[in-house]
Amino acid sequence: MQVLARNLARRVSRTQVISRNAYSTQRVRDIGQPTPASHPHLMAEGEVTPGIRIEEYISRRKKLVDLLPENSLAIISSAPVKMMTDVVPYTFRQEADYLYLTGCQQPGGVAVLSEERGLCMFMPESTPNDIAWQGEVAGVDAASEVFKADQAYPIRRLPEILSAMISNSSEVFHNVQMASQRYTNLVEFQNLASLGKVKALSSLTHELRLIKSPAELKLMRESASIACQGLLKTMLHSKGFPDEGILSAQVEYECRLRGAQRMAFNPVVGGGPNANVIHYSRNDQRIKDGDLVLMDMGCELHGYVSDLTRTWPPCGIFSSLQEELYDLILQTNKECIKLCKPGTTIRQLNTYSTDMLCDELMKMGILKSRRLYHQLNPTSIGHYLGMDVHDSSDVGYDRPLQPGFVITIEPGVYIPSSFNCPERFQGIGIRIEDEVLITETGYEVLTGSMPKEMKHIETLLNHHCHENATQSFASFSS
Repeated sequence: MQVLARNLARRVSRTQVISRNAYSTQRVRDIGQPTPASHPHLMAEGEVTPGIRIEEYISRRKKLVDLLPENSLAIISSAPVKMMTDVVPYTFRQEADYLYLTGCQQPGGVAVLSEERGLCMFMPESTPNDIAWQGEVAGVDAASEVFKADQAYPIRRLPEILSAMISNSSEVFHNVQMASQRYTNLVEFQNLASLGKVKALSSLTHELRLIKSPAELKLMRESASIACQGLLKTMLHSKGFPDEGILSAQVEYECRLRGAQRMAFNPVVGGGPNANVIHYSRNDQRIKDGDLVLMDMGCELHGYVSDLTRTWPPCGIFSSLQEELYDLILQTNKECIKLCKPGTTIRQLNTYSTDMLCDELMKMGILKSRRLYHQLNPTSIGHYLGMDVHDSSDVGYDRPLQPGFVITIEPGVYIPSSFNCPERFQGIGIRIEDEVLITETGYEVLTGSMPKEMKHIETLLNHHCHENATQSFASFSS
């Protein structure tokens, strides 16, 4: 053992020792979020957040200023910290517009943007007690040096400075849902509001966020890839552990293991009739042998989310009845994806999918009248995707798609147990959802690596699961 230790020691060169010591003694400034200096494994020089360079943030601000009416002001408040109990906070997630424009991932700040003054950031001031309990946060120095604000002030100076800025403006735009009393209580703000001169900033920022940059698309591809890998691993896990809660935990573990910071939303893991609850979140039921499970999930990677749904039988075999319904949803998914191209609208895709599903459901005897279709599917065929799951929600579904848009295609059927149709169909819910990037010539399916063909799913479940999977769950549940 001593000889082995000496041999291992000899392999560490003098250069490595010097490098190690230099690294360990170097003081890296903590600003409350990753930087290239503190997280060189995660970020390259020039990036403000992983994958997004400072030049892109500055370009976004310029584009917003160009959209602002003359002599107007944009006020963007960071998201507040939400509390689980009096002393326990929920995990913080930044408001998308604030992150999109500043790159700051932390609470407590207010950003103001105008043509005259550029980006002005009001930053939180931490006390030694705050730092002891919560760690360092970005302050005035970080606003100037890292986020490249044109002006930066401590948050306590907001009333005097912002009041003057508002009084010299003819119109104010702000992120309404994050509106902070720090500025809404200002007399100058209330005066403009009484004149109808205060408007929602989302009418402008949601337009900017529709078309994704190459850097954003790289992150979205990575986020989609992680989601696909996580869902595939969970699908393989399901034969041995047919339990909604276990599968929900598994998919989050698999995504976090691959670099995701969080799930995009609480995973929907609906077994049997639970699949008919569109945003089912309880995830507390065992999945009966022979039932399908619907999993709608996505993860967030450095501010960009994925959204993916697959439905499968954990037992490993689709019944003939399940095959019939599943194939209808699969074909609808494929046909709608084929129609994705510049100029098409989500509403047109929704009309196409509705017509296709109505016709086939009536042939199958499930639907007796087209007027009842909304009882089997109250959702749209898809939505915009980006920093939020339902991204750019102020933009309607009549907007012609353009290259750089990312949307979801998610046909489904949800047959309540009480629905008036042949009993054999009652209680079945199926959805197949993919992410689709609109390109110059058509589309790219970002979630195309996740199997959705029945034969592929059955092969995976029956030939690539652990041999003792069933026994492992029996042991777990006994």
